[in-house]
Amino acid sequence: MGFLDIQNVTKSYGNVEVLHRVDISVDEGEFLVLVGPSGCGKSTLLNMIAGLEGISSGDIAIKGRVVNGVHPSKRNIAMVFQSYALYPNMSVGQNMTFGLEMHGVPKPERDKALAEVAKLLQIDHLLDRKPGQLSGGQRQRVAMGRALVRDPDVFLFDEPLSNLDAKLRVDMRTEIKKLHEKLQTTIVYVTHDQIEAMTLSTRIAVMNKGFVQQLGTPKQIYDTPANVFVATFMGSPAMNVVPARVRVVDGVPHAAVTDHDGQEQLLAFSQANLAQWDGREILLGIRPETITDPDGADRKSRNVVALRNMIGVTEPAGSDTFVTMTLGGRDAVARMRADVTVRAGTRFDFAVNMEKAVAFDPKTEERIEP
Repeated sequence: MGFLDIQNVTKSYGNVEVLHRVDISVDEGEFLVLVGPSGCGKSTLLNMIAGLEGISSGDIAIKGRVVNGVHPSKRNIAMVFQSYALYPNMSVGQNMTFGLEMHGVPKPERDKALAEVAKLLQIDHLLDRKPGQLSGGQRQRVAMGRALVRDPDVFLFDEPLSNLDAKLRVDMRTEIKKLHEKLQTTIVYVTHDQIEAMTLSTRIAVMNKGFVQQLGTPKQIYDTPANVFVATFMGSPAMNVVPARVRVVDGVPHAAVTDHDGQEQLLAFSQANLAQWDGREILLGIRPETITDPDGADRKSRNVVALRNMIGVTEPAGSDTFVTMTLGGRDAVARMRADVTVRAGTRFDFAVNMEKAVAFDPKTEERIEP
């Protein structure tokens, strides 16, 4: 049993079920990120943990206590909202301690908690200001501080950085990461940004259409996606997923994939079990960074395969150059070093790290297990 247990939970509105049998166990001190596209059910699930939405079936337990039907104020959780939800007529200090005051915490204890948290978040010089006098990043710190002073069992974050500009979002992401590593608090964090999910979490629950598609560490999600949705949703640029056919040559399964000219090229798999798919269609999944030039290929890999193909588009991006080609009749992106000389309309000898390749069943779109 975990610190926070979500057991077989569903949510329905009338006859429409929007969350389907969610099972997640969160350990104490874990940073779980719920990620997925808009409308996938992640905020609904967060609101159910908070008690802001009712549960249609199943149980949610915090520290072994089932909290179905328990009022949000009695769950010992704290929530940080996308909109900050600060009282404009109160000072920063009053905003941060208002919840403690409503729970009857004596003033000396409130003042002590406020001083400690304000120092931790580096906003102790802002305590007398009103929210309207603060920047977006400062308001977000105040919203986090209001949650921290309560010392709850679980912190819930609902897309807290989505209102910030790109640079400030990166800075605040780092601050939240530092805060978690220092305090080792239990956090459930909702976002649609897969970069936030990868960088902040200890585990990720990837959601789509009310289902948890995969639950795992960032490395598990990235390297071994459970299905095509996870493969293409997580990662920037997304994983290349192209049609191919398995051909066994001298006992070794290969992905037979067509190039720019429609010619078939063979890429040897490291997964021996794919030999049983000989002659069958698959979807080949390759991350952009595993397709590069020969000198930039992973030296530790035991299965780097040559692929000669036509360059379609080049996109210099500072530290990298992205190259688009045609594979299996679809666009595929390669991530090259910045100093590699590549030119659209010319042929290039790519190096593909097939140790990192995955295969999906085209009918179910599930990953074929090694």
